Amino acid sequence: MPDKSKPLRLTHWGLVLVPLATLSLVFALVTLVVIASDRLEFASPAALLVAGALIYASTIFLLSRSGMASFRELEELGIKDDLSRLPNRRALHADMAEFADRDDEVAIALIDLDRFKQVNDHFGHAIGDRLILECAKLLKQICDGEAKCYRLGGDEFAAVLHGPLAGTILEGMCRTLLERLENPISVGNHDIAVGASIGLARSVTGEPVPSSEMLRRADVAMSMAKRGGKMRCTWFNASFDERREAVRELEDELRRGLAKNEFSVLYQPLVDADEGRIVAVEALLRWNRADKRAIGPNEFIPVAEESGIINPLGLWVLRRAMTDALKWDGITLSVNISAAQLRNPEFPIKLGKIIEETGFRAEMLELEVTETCLVLDPVVAERSLDVIRKFGVRISLDDFGTGYASIGFLRQFRFEKLKLDRSLVVQAGEDEGSRAMMLSSIAVARALKMGVTAEGVETREQADMVRLAGCDQIQGWLFFKAMPASEINDLIENQALAVQRQNGRQASANSGMGGTAA
Repeated sequence: MPDKSKPLRLTHWGLVLVPLATLSLVFALVTLVVIASDRLEFASPAALLVAGALIYASTIFLLSRSGMASFRELEELGIKDDLSRLPNRRALHADMAEFADRDDEVAIALIDLDRFKQVNDHFGHAIGDRLILECAKLLKQICDGEAKCYRLGGDEFAAVLHGPLAGTILEGMCRTLLERLENPISVGNHDIAVGASIGLARSVTGEPVPSSEMLRRADVAMSMAKRGGKMRCTWFNASFDERREAVRELEDELRRGLAKNEFSVLYQPLVDADEGRIVAVEALLRWNRADKRAIGPNEFIPVAEESGIINPLGLWVLRRAMTDALKWDGITLSVNISAAQLRNPEFPIKLGKIIEETGFRAEMLELEVTETCLVLDPVVAERSLDVIRKFGVRISLDDFGTGYASIGFLRQFRFEKLKLDRSLVVQAGEDEGSRAMMLSSIAVARALKMGVTAEGVETREQADMVRLAGCDQIQGWLFFKAMPASEINDLIENQALAVQRQNGRQASANSGMGGTAA
């Protein structure tokens, strides 16, 4: 049965047509009274006027009730999120302004779900929406009416608390949320692992901060939490703004540097573990700034990745390296690619174009990826790698031993080579546990038909250890440092001459033995 306590709600068309129909009826009645009042016997003109007035008043009452109900509904829609039914960003600003007027401590937590895009890509948006509902439910349960919860849109939530020790209490709630998110969330038949990065900011008693500034500070802190490894709470610090400004300036300098051709590529040779001859080179990017200030790749590459500059910069490196390596017959060229490049659906197409335009042999190109590249978006990464492999390009897993790659992970992505990180090589020379780990890693690689390279080898003892352990190739300062393409040219020419001389001596020796036998 319909709920009689609720007022009638008219549609948009109803709100227009009902008043028009009512006014038409009233005017018709008035006209009837004026024209035919002397001929009507069943009702007096006064009675007709009263009837018209009553109908008019009833309609106005009906419309006012319906209009007020619709107005309240529209007002509620304006401050609530459609999906989660939590208050939205507009409500958050209104509430924070009200809390600030009370001169209380106010704390805000900005909560951004980690890996939510991957959930949408892998399971679809319907499952993504259900996950949002489950996360909203979990947040409300943890806040338990003490803090107010909001959904700001997409995968962003917020929680606000005011009063004494608001910041301390809210931080505790956020840490509880992170603990709960360590376990997968059940959505239908799926158990979905999703984390959160949380930024916290506060205004103390007597020093109110506008809601927009509080939200900005929380957003900055949340970005720092993501950069620091995700699944953590980070309080806003004034130094964050200084860092953001420095990063923004570095972005601008990177763009100018790329336009002014300030970048160059050096190459570090890899040698055969048994013979010691050069079999491959790894391309390493360097920034030759006009102001001579030294900024290493570990500093500018993350900024390039975050800003998107890594896409044109990475393509420039590939083109430069392939062009240089055309002279190095029989030498494999290894180039690092970032997570941002691998997530870019245009990357495989542009890689294929560079291979075609430079004339470089695709089977001599090896792309190095890290575990982080793959776990951020495994579905897209696997799709991109499949396309790249069709060109004939090989894929190697770089920095192995610093992450959590499992045998299943190695099988899923079918790498052609494993590169043991320098830290694993150093530790293997210092304790038995690390040495056992290195040996087992090499054994797994061998079982999966992968080549193995040891990185960062700096002593003869380390070189002997990794060679005896079964590594195919060795890379490190013990043999060669990174150098310009011109020096690689000389090394390879000298190596080719040495091979020719050795072959000549061998041929002479064989000839001499043949003459003696005769």
